Amino acid sequence: MESAWDRARDAAAAERWGPPRRLLFRRQDGSPQEMLLADADAACWAEAVDAVNDLATIRGLSICLRLLALVEIMSRARWLMGLYAMTPQGIELHPELLRAAAAMPLDAAARFDETGLRRLLSRPIPSGASQ
Repeated sequence: MESAWDRARDAAAAERWGPPRRLLFRRQDGSPQEMLLADADAACWAEAVDAVNDLATIRGLSICLRLLALVEIMSRARWLMGLYAMTPQGIELHPELLRAAAAMPLDAAARFDETGLRRLLSRPIPSGASQ
């Protein structure tokens, strides 16, 4: 996740915009569920992930959707602000936030459940400083 985050962030900084992506899923009842990544930033991130992780695979698609879900929840969940920092190089994420994003399921709209994420991150988080 961290490598994909860095590559996507670098692609956005370099303005390497990708084409819109149309993702098609099948619901349990067999009906189609479509997701369109038409936003320029989302398309850019999808292009960056695709270049390394292949969006045609479950792994690549999962990484892409998790990164986009992470950006989305960071934009609305103010309590997450202590788990990332704005630097001249871009946003730096706390490793526990990345681990949670890699482990949490996405909902039907490809978002993280804020309550579930808060619960997952509510246990003490190591600072990373040596004792």
